[in-house]
Amino acid sequence: MITATNLSKIYNGTKVLNIDHLDIPSGQSFGLVGNNGAGKTTFFSLLLDLIQPSTGNIFNKEITVSQSEEWKPFTSSFIDESFLIGYLTPEEYFYFIGELRNRNKADIDSFLINFGDFFNGEIIGRNKYLRDLSKGNQKKAGIVAALIGDPEVVILDEPFANLDPTTQIRLKKLLKELSQTTGTTFLISSHDLIHVTEVCERIVVLDKGEIVKDIQTSEATLKELEAYFAREIAES
Repeated sequence: MITATNLSKIYNGTKVLNIDHLDIPSGQSFGLVGNNGAGKTTFFSLLLDLIQPSTGNIFNKEITVSQSEEWKPFTSSFIDESFLIGYLTPEEYFYFIGELRNRNKADIDSFLINFGDFFNGEIIGRNKYLRDLSKGNQKKAGIVAALIGDPEVVILDEPFANLDPTTQIRLKKLLKELSQTTGTTFLISSHDLIHVTEVCERIVVLDKGEIVKDIQTSEATLKELEAYFAREIAES
């Protein structure tokens, strides 16, 4: 589904990402973890053609991301609040995204019914602009918008941050259900090792732009990840 080859990004002479080869198959729930500056957001930015690679390429369904826009109709994402349109209400934003995904208002209204518990009465019908919502509610709106139109690939950067515990639990359930029932390929970065091990079937650890671990998730994965990052503390 997604392949990175000889991929690097260099800023001011410093290589912040260096991935020789990475394959993410269709339908996989893929987790990306690492400390600040590890290269997670850089990788996602390259995957979304927000920045250009210094070397190499990323392919999405064999489409070279940096050379074509043909991957966009089946790929969706929410990276941060900059993806929102602050002067729109959530409903207006959802309708706008729906138009981009060839969905009419009735389609979107029907789609949004599925997220009543996730929204918890704080998003729809509140007569608030997105810019006036809390960080957590902005994130809820952005995540749900990323699911409009049945995308084959969904990219979420730190989806659990700023969410209250109940919403985090609901989001984990939602992501697991979608992965199992729709075959969507999810790419999720997170600083929260517990959440990412519960949601993702495979986890890659980045350190200073390099892949240092590639793990098929099991009952031992959380302890393995905690031991790795604890070792970094001991060595520092």
